Amino acid sequence: MTKLKILLLLLVIVVTACKQKPQRVVQQKSHGYYTCSMHPQIHEEHPGNCPVCGMKLIKVELTGSGNTASDKLTLTATQIELAGIQTDTVREQNTGLEKTLTGTVTSNENTAAEMSARIAGRIQQLFVRTVGEKVNVGQPVYTIYSEDLQEAEKEYLLAKQQQKLLHNPDVDYLQLISAAENKLKLWGLTAAQIKKLAASGKVSATTAVLSQVSGTVSEIAVHEGDYVTEGMTVLKTQALNSLWVEAQLYANDAAMYRLNDRVSVSFPDLNGQVTNGKVEFINPELSDASKVDLIRVSIPNPQGLIRPGMLAYISLGGNGARSLAVPASAVLSDGKGSKVWVKNAEGSFSPRMIKPGQANQNYVQVLSGLDAGAIVVTNGAYLLNSEATFKNGNDNMAGMKM
Repeated sequence: MTKLKILLLLLVIVVTACKQKPQRVVQQKSHGYYTCSMHPQIHEEHPGNCPVCGMKLIKVELTGSGNTASDKLTLTATQIELAGIQTDTVREQNTGLEKTLTGTVTSNENTAAEMSARIAGRIQQLFVRTVGEKVNVGQPVYTIYSEDLQEAEKEYLLAKQQQKLLHNPDVDYLQLISAAENKLKLWGLTAAQIKKLAASGKVSATTAVLSQVSGTVSEIAVHEGDYVTEGMTVLKTQALNSLWVEAQLYANDAAMYRLNDRVSVSFPDLNGQVTNGKVEFINPELSDASKVDLIRVSIPNPQGLIRPGMLAYISLGGNGARSLAVPASAVLSDGKGSKVWVKNAEGSFSPRMIKPGQANQNYVQVLSGLDAGAIVVTNGAYLLNSEATFKNGNDNMAGMKM
């Protein structure tokens, strides 16, 4: 009987234990993963190299707990740099249809200058020897041996000496001195050089010729020992703070452009740097061979980064329409609509649905969803979008308002 009671008691314990629900084990969701900046679809749990391109994977840390979805992503400064994330400010831009021309940077001939010889002679010493040097007005360029210049200096000194020693009332010594001085100035001597000549009272074998122009040397036409004649070109200069961009366009596209139109000019050699230019010249005659037209745009170059010979792209909006816009690279479109990633004040990133309007290859008009001054991601938006999908699933945009 006692054995029977013990068996019944064990049976009750077993049945009770089977009826108890097992406790659900909650696994803590990882707060980070490793991905490739070039292939954001790659998600790895451990560091290493991208299986597609071999680049080193970067770690992405996710905000929020594993149980609560968040539409914000936070990256460290190192992660932002490695991922190549770039931003821009929302502002008014030209969103009309654009025509892009490929052009070449050239020197602005309106700022070009030429220094020529004032008198015949032989160049003894040349101080400016290489193209690209900068010269200023009053800087010595070369020394010259000229018998005619020596005779003119002697005439000047003789007139000064006669004024001191002779007192003939029939001779106008001041007029003689002035005539001799004007001849020296005509042949390139400055007032300071003439004053020094008068103080020394001696004629030198060679005379330094100073520059009458300033700018960057673009051509040197003489060498030491060369004989020059009056009017012969010695060197040419150009001012690089203002340049031209010349491009060719077909005759049927010429109607899109007008003199003094404002255009955008970008330079691939300067990482796509963009500057504003002005249409300065449109050739009224077509080329006989190719039947194309020449257009010339003037651009500023205050820092001297743009150099003649560089490749340039000229973009002009056909209707000049300006409206609130974002760079085209910032907009991500799918079956649910269009969105951009916005940088928040504290440094995190959030997705934002927008309603796009007309667009060109550079900018997309924003009808709603963004205000002027907002900061949007222009490079790396796909990476942020991939991170958000990994963190919250495909519904990470649910509930967002435009």
